[in-house]
Amino acid sequence: MRVSYGWLSEYVDVTGYSASDLAEKLTRSGVEVDIVEKLNQGITNVVVGYVKTCEKHPNADKLSLCTVDVGKEEDLQIICGAKNIAAGQKVPVAVPGAVLPGNFKIKKAKLRGVESYGMICSAKELGMNDRLLPKEIQEGILVLPDDTNVGDDILEVLGLNDEVLELELTPNRSDCLSMIGTAYEIAAILGREVKLPLAEVSSSSTIAADKISVKNLSPENCHHYSARYIEEVSIQPSPLWMQNRLMAAGIRPINNIVDITNYVMLEYGQPLHAFDADQLNEGHIEVRLAEKDEKMTTLDEVERTLEESMLLITDGTKPVAIAGVMGGANSEVQAETINILLESAKFSGSSVRITSKKLGLRSESSLRFEKEVNPENVTAALNRAAVLLSQYANGKVADGIVEELSVQNPATNIEISLRKVNDYLGTDLSKEDVKHVFDRLHFSYTETDESNVVVHVPSRRGDITRDVDLIEEVARIHGYDHIPTSLMVGVTTPGSLTKEQKIRRAIRRILTDEGLHEVINYSFTHPSQIKLFPGMYAESKHVKLALPMSEERSTLRTSLIPHLLDVAAYNNNRNQADVRIFETGRVFLTEEETLSRLPEEKELLSILLTGKRETAHWSVQENKVDFYDLKGHVETLFEYLGIIGLEFVSASPNGFHPGRTASIQINTGEQNIELGWIGQLHPSIQQEKDLEEVYILEIALEEVYKLSSFDIEYVSLPKYPAIGRDIAIVVGQTLQIGEIVNSIKETAKELLESVSVFDIYTGEKVSSGKKSVALSLTYRHNERTLTDEEVTELHSKVVEEIEKSFNAELRK
Repeated sequence: MRVSYGWLSEYVDVTGYSASDLAEKLTRSGVEVDIVEKLNQGITNVVVGYVKTCEKHPNADKLSLCTVDVGKEEDLQIICGAKNIAAGQKVPVAVPGAVLPGNFKIKKAKLRGVESYGMICSAKELGMNDRLLPKEIQEGILVLPDDTNVGDDILEVLGLNDEVLELELTPNRSDCLSMIGTAYEIAAILGREVKLPLAEVSSSSTIAADKISVKNLSPENCHHYSARYIEEVSIQPSPLWMQNRLMAAGIRPINNIVDITNYVMLEYGQPLHAFDADQLNEGHIEVRLAEKDEKMTTLDEVERTLEESMLLITDGTKPVAIAGVMGGANSEVQAETINILLESAKFSGSSVRITSKKLGLRSESSLRFEKEVNPENVTAALNRAAVLLSQYANGKVADGIVEELSVQNPATNIEISLRKVNDYLGTDLSKEDVKHVFDRLHFSYTETDESNVVVHVPSRRGDITRDVDLIEEVARIHGYDHIPTSLMVGVTTPGSLTKEQKIRRAIRRILTDEGLHEVINYSFTHPSQIKLFPGMYAESKHVKLALPMSEERSTLRTSLIPHLLDVAAYNNNRNQADVRIFETGRVFLTEEETLSRLPEEKELLSILLTGKRETAHWSVQENKVDFYDLKGHVETLFEYLGIIGLEFVSASPNGFHPGRTASIQINTGEQNIELGWIGQLHPSIQQEKDLEEVYILEIALEEVYKLSSFDIEYVSLPKYPAIGRDIAIVVGQTLQIGEIVNSIKETAKELLESVSVFDIYTGEKVSSGKKSVALSLTYRHNERTLTDEEVTELHSKVVEEIEKSFNAELRK
C-alpha cells in the first residue's frame, strides 16, 4: 500500500512529524514501512506556462518557436521539439536557472541560430512515472488542464512536493489497505483525532428503485450488494489533484468516473465498480455463480472461460463482471456513457481468492476482497463516491440505495482483564493506562468491574478476535520500547535423550566402530521385494500407497533386508564385493486387506555382511566373513547394552539358509524372548541377486529397548585362585553344543566361573555321525581357595551328567 503523506494529512493532523518520522513510528508499532519515496526528484524553478504562439522554427523543420507566458512581466521565447506542442496550451516550463531530476540545469541557449530561454517539459523529464499517463502524453510534453493558474509552482500543481510511504503489510492488517485505515493507525500512534470525509448525498427527484433492481442468488458468496443510480454524468478527465493522488498510489488515471471509484477504493478500502446502466438489461443486476464453461470478455479485452465456483455479476441475460475481480467489456464506462449504476458490495474473501487464482487475474479490487473488506464501509464508500460523481461528473444522484443484505455482522465484544495484560507483557500498567490505549485506537469499551473491561472492537479491525489480540494492541500503542526487560523466571531442566534415543545412538556408534557403514533406504519398496524376502513379519499384509511416486516405490516395507541386498548388489556391480552395512528403521504392518486405520510400525535393526573379512595382505591370510563374524557383532552390542541371557537357537525361517540360521533369543529365567534371526541368506536369493555368501541379521528393537540397561555394576577382582579342567567328549553330530553348556552350568552351579568351547572335530578319528567337542571349564570360589579334591569331585559330576544326558563318550 502506497500512502501519500499529503493525502494522509487531510484525515489526521500530522503537524510536527515528517514522512520519515511517521515511517519510524509506524514500523516501531508493527506496521512496517519499506521505503519513503520523495516525488520531487530534484526539481526547482519549474512553473506553469501558457503557450501564446507556436510557429515553425525558421531554420529547423522539427522544431517549434514558442512564446510562453510564465506569469512574469515579459514572455519567454522557447524552442520546443515536441510534436504535440500547440498554442493555447498550459504546460510545465523550466525557466533559466531551473534544475531538473539528475541535476540537469537549464540555461539560456541558442538553437539553430535562435535563442531559447527555458524548456517546456514532459512528464518523464519531471521525474514522473509516465507509464501511468496516457500514451500520447508519454511521447510529448505534459499538457495541463485549462483551469491551471499560470505561474504556479509545478510542484504544487502536480503534487510533486509530496512523499509516499510504502507499507509492507502482514495479511492480518488489511485495515491499512486504505487511507482512512492508515489514518486511524497514525492517529492512535500520535494520540490525535481522525477527520472523516463528508459523504452527504444530495438526491434528485428520480427514485433509484424505479431505474435499477438487484437480486442475489448466491448469498453465501455475496453478503451485501448495494447500488446507486447516477444519471446525466459527463465523462471527462478527473481533477488534476485526484489524478496526482492516484498516480502517487500507483494507479493510472482514466476518466472521472473510473478515477472516482479508484479514489474511493484507496480512501475507504472498499472496491467499487461503475456500470454503464444503459448497457444492462432494464437496469437489472443479478449475482450468481457461473455456469460450466461460460465465457465473458473482461476489461482487458481477454475472453475468459469460467468455472462453476466463480461468482458473477450479470444483468439477468449476460455476465457483466467477475465479482470482486474485474468488470466486463460489455458494460464499461465509455465516452458516450450517460447513466451509471454504481456498485458497492461485500463478497466472500475465499470466493474472490479462488476465482482470482484460477483465472491468474489479480487486481487492486481482488487484493482487498481476499482479505475481507470492512462491512460497514459498503454503504459509506458508495455514498462518498456518489458525492464525488455529482461534484466532478455533474451527475444527478437518484434517491435511495437498492440493495440486498444476506449476512448480518454481529459486534465483536471482548472482555479483557488488567491482570492478564500485565502478566502477558511483564508490565505494571494501570487500568487508566490501558483505557487510554483503547481511546487512542478509537475502540469503545464498557467497564464491568475494577479490573475488567469489555472492548467493542470496530468492524474495520477484523483481525482482533481474542483478548490476546487486544493485549498486542496495548503493547504496540504503549510502545515496545517501554516494556521493561526482565530475565525469564522458571524451573529449568537439562536436556537429555530418552532411553530409546540413547540405545539407537549406541547401536550406531558400536557398529560403525566395528567397521560397518550405516545406510538409509526408502520406506517404500516394490511388492516383489516383500515376496522375495518377507522377513520377520511374513504374515503381514502389504500396505499400498494411494499415490506412489513410481511402481518401484508403491508399497511400504515389512523388512529392511531387501534394500540392504540392493545396496550390496549395487556395490558388487561396481567391483566392491566387500560390504559391511547396517540400517535401523521402521517397517509397516497390517492385518487388513483394505486399510481402515493406520498401519502398525515396528523399529528394526538389520545387518548385512558379505565378501572378505580383511583385505589381502602378506601378513594376513585372506578369509571370507562367516556366521560367527555376525554373531560377534551381536554379542558385542548386547554386552554393551547390558542384555544378559543371549542364546542362539537353530531355526529355518523363510529367506534364510535352512541349516545356517539361528533364532536370537534372551533367556530371562522365566521365559525365552525371541528378538529376531541371524544366519546366511538363502542360496536361491543369493543367486538371484548375483552375490557371494551373504550373512544377514534382523532384530526387533522394541524388546531390546525394554531389556537394555546402562547401569554399571562394579565387581571386585578375585582374591582366590581358579582351577581349570578340560574335557573332550564325543556326541551326536546334530546335538547343539549350547545344550551341553547349559547342562554344565546347571550341574556345577556357582562354583563354575566360565565354560568355553575351544575345539570341534569331525573326521576319520571320530565315528560317522559323531563329533568331538573340547571344552574348557574354570572353577573358583569367591571367599576361599578351592581344594583339588573338591574340584575333582565336582568335575566328575559334570562329566557323569554329560555322559548320562547326551549319551556322550569321554574321549581319552
